[in-house]
Amino acid sequence: MGVEEQALAKLRERFPKLLLESGSVRPGVGRVKIDRKDLVEICFYLKEELGYEHLSCISAVDWRDRYECVYHFTRYSDGSMFQVNAIIPHDDPHIESLCKFWRSATYPERESYDLMGIVFDHQPDLRRILLPPDYRFFPLRKDFPQEVDRQYISRRKLKTGGV
Repeated sequence: MGVEEQALAKLRERFPKLLLESGSVRPGVGRVKIDRKDLVEICFYLKEELGYEHLSCISAVDWRDRYECVYHFTRYSDGSMFQVNAIIPHDDPHIESLCKFWRSATYPERESYDLMGIVFDHQPDLRRILLPPDYRFFPLRKDFPQEVDRQYISRRKLKTGGV
């Protein structure tokens, strides 16, 4: 049994009703799909009990009917990785922040907020990181109107006198 299969078995045993889907992405990388309300409990277990001490990446995906936040964790002792996909309803894009467990979550959460509009509850510094503070849209969403972006940029150039 590979390291990711061992981690999956422990997660299935500990959280038999919380895992919506589980399996391997590839050898050495396990994956679970969960509801957003279970994120903190499962990630805390991954860190404290299974030893996945490094949160390396957070990204967001727009599936039109829902969002997913995708988290990548690494265990240094054996180099294994684990992926957690948290499902977020499209009409309520909120999820709990993981900053209290991993300081490395700060900037990826801000980026997901800035580009996708995912609100990370209890994030200590949730503000735009790439786009101007007055920008009202989320450019990586599938429903993003591109003509609005061009109009905004044109108005901003006129307003600031920039190129």
